[in-house]
Amino acid sequence: MAAGAVSVQGAVPMIMGANIGTTVTNTIVAMASVNRRDEFRRSFAGATMHDFFNVIAVIVILPLELTTHMLERMSGALATVLVGSGQVEFDSPVKAITKPVAKGFVHWLEGLGWGDPVVGTFVLVVAVLGIFLALSRLPSLMREMFLSRAEGAFYRLMHRGGLVGMGVGVFITVLVQSSSITTSLLVPMIGAGIIPLEAAFSITLGANIGTTVTALLASTAGTHDAVAIALVHLLFNIMGICIIFPIRAIRRIPIRLAENLAEFSLRSRLVPLLYLVFLFFLLPGLIILGQRILSGS
Repeated sequence: MAAGAVSVQGAVPMIMGANIGTTVTNTIVAMASVNRRDEFRRSFAGATMHDFFNVIAVIVILPLELTTHMLERMSGALATVLVGSGQVEFDSPVKAITKPVAKGFVHWLEGLGWGDPVVGTFVLVVAVLGIFLALSRLPSLMREMFLSRAEGAFYRLMHRGGLVGMGVGVFITVLVQSSSITTSLLVPMIGAGIIPLEAAFSITLGANIGTTVTALLASTAGTHDAVAIALVHLLFNIMGICIIFPIRAIRRIPIRLAENLAEFSLRSRLVPLLYLVFLFFLLPGLIILGQRILSGS
């Protein structure tokens, strides 16, 4: 995007879609407790309320953006102010630990005489298996960690929800540079009954904002459009929160939808699988197909 391959206008729907797509990790984490009914019901509701929030935000904001280009204009105006502020770097502690290990592993494979295609394929398979192994172990690890430390000050902040909960979500996500990590940590805690859904919802919304910080900091050393695109992501998440969060009746909509879906999922294990396939694979494919048909006509 910084190279100018994507315009600000074209990046807006991509960012909205990415906001929905990034929540797939939460649902995979929730699936780890599928054999424990009560825990799975809470976990699945905690995972999918993020989906419903992002979907509702897209349903409300995308038509406004297509007709008024408000995000494009607002981000463009703010980018004009920010461009030229100099480069700001933020080194992720997670990347600082994992990157040398990953590079050393690749160099070791290359030392065995393997070609680039073989090394790339093998590393991809190991990475995918590692992700699923980590996600499958995450619920039990979180239960062990937090059930014994549930009286800590940090836990009490997480339990409060509201603006405090959002602040916690922003802080954790900026630290690890991934909203998926933050929300995936929440899912087993919700499943264990440690954190109620409404408090976790606040942290999730904070994570939505925190995940935009890295891109925004990196973009300040780039072009005007790069900064504008990063600001679109930030403004979209803030606007979604302003629309959905302040009024409790509206704030409860994504939570209630997630609870109903979780109850329905207890009837059959196929429901979560079908939900995953539909929301993250079939629906995007249908949208792309429809766009191509319309543009072709």
